[in-house]
Amino acid sequence: MSSYGLENLPREQCDALLQTQRVGRVGVCTGRPGVFPVLYSLLDGDVVFRTAPGEKLIAAALRREVVFEIDSFDTAARTGWSVNVVGVAEEIEDATELSRAEALGLEPWAGEVRDRYVRISDVARSFMTPVGLPSLSRSIVPPGGSGVSFVTLLSFSASEFATP
Repeated sequence: MSSYGLENLPREQCDALLQTQRVGRVGVCTGRPGVFPVLYSLLDGDVVFRTAPGEKLIAAALRREVVFEIDSFDTAARTGWSVNVVGVAEEIEDATELSRAEALGLEPWAGEVRDRYVRISDVARSFMTPVGLPSLSRSIVPPGGSGVSFVTLLSFSASEFATP
């Protein structure tokens, strides 16, 4: 448990949460930091997204470390969680891997052509949630065998931070 009342949870829960969303954000720093929304999927446990030439593709060409983030919030209940994946970005160029990425069905929402695929490869992983939120860990059914990078789940309730 951390000093902030968070406990480490199994890797399978990270994978399960990553499979609950389709839109995430990629943070890159190729000169100036930037955070960009992307449609994503998992391929062999790695985050994969389509992109056009620009900051995300530059980061992949340079094999830079990036952060990928998804989250979910319930504003009425003042609760939520966030998963961060830190790993090395690389463009998928191998023909076999490119075919597999294309089969993920990541159709771009933006009007411009996004014909390049980027993978965020593994670095390390951790997963955390506050003590006393067992419903989160029981509500996730882990999928089989994927492996994502460094992941931190921060689940919180605003009442935990209220001052008396």
